[in-house]
Amino acid sequence: MIDRGKHNLLGIRISAMDYAAAVQAILAAARAGQPLGVSALAVHGVMTGVMDPHHRYRLNHLEMIVPDGQPVRVGLNLLHRTQLAERVYGPQLMLEVCRAAAAEEVPICLFGGTSELLEILTQRLRIKFPELKIAAAIPSKFRRLTPSEKDDLIDAIKNSGAKITFCGLGCPRQEVWAFEFKDALSMPILAVGAAFNFHAGLLKQAPAWMQRNGLEWFYRFVQEPVRLWQRYLLLNPYYLFLLACQWTRLRNFDPHDSLPPSEELRYG
Repeated sequence: MIDRGKHNLLGIRISAMDYAAAVQAILAAARAGQPLGVSALAVHGVMTGVMDPHHRYRLNHLEMIVPDGQPVRVGLNLLHRTQLAERVYGPQLMLEVCRAAAAEEVPICLFGGTSELLEILTQRLRIKFPELKIAAAIPSKFRRLTPSEKDDLIDAIKNSGAKITFCGLGCPRQEVWAFEFKDALSMPILAVGAAFNFHAGLLKQAPAWMQRNGLEWFYRFVQEPVRLWQRYLLLNPYYLFLLACQWTRLRNFDPHDSLPPSEELRYG
């Protein structure tokens, strides 16, 4: 088990840990009823914080951000000598937490996506983990919630008996959601990106060899070029440029150089 603490990557504090350490921390918070905002960030997720001081504040107030993308893992190793041998891939982290939750009889909630997606996802998770207790599966309204709707959602999740919530709203909405809901829910919230679609079988994952060699971005780009071209063709080179600036100390990236959000976004 590896947990080498948080380290500054372009002003975002990333947790240098492996799957075992992440799962242990998540289950411990679930048992204790403690807030724990968790996100698995690839390059795009990191860059949303780099370019937006309000979102940088949100990200740096989540308790755990794990290195989802290979370039993020490499960045930690380059800048801070963390010697991480593998990334902590969000979809795989979801499975590892579900496995541990099933073994320890810790109920979970699935939030986000459509009712149809959640129905398929729930069925597949129950096949994979027969002992897993899925206390609630709540679809997104795909808009901002009113204050009363936010309160109703909090009550629904808490009253379900869930001790861990997986949020699949997509980046950066799911990180905003985790930041805004974690204290009210008093449980771990995992922002897991495309994991819902992957595990429901609605979106194919890149082959293992492409994931190992940092080419998952290319596989996803080929699948969804219209939606993802800016993310990968513009942000990836910009990330590498800024990483070089931090490595050579041409630019300082201060995690405290951020701005508290002026309002709640209440995605739901």
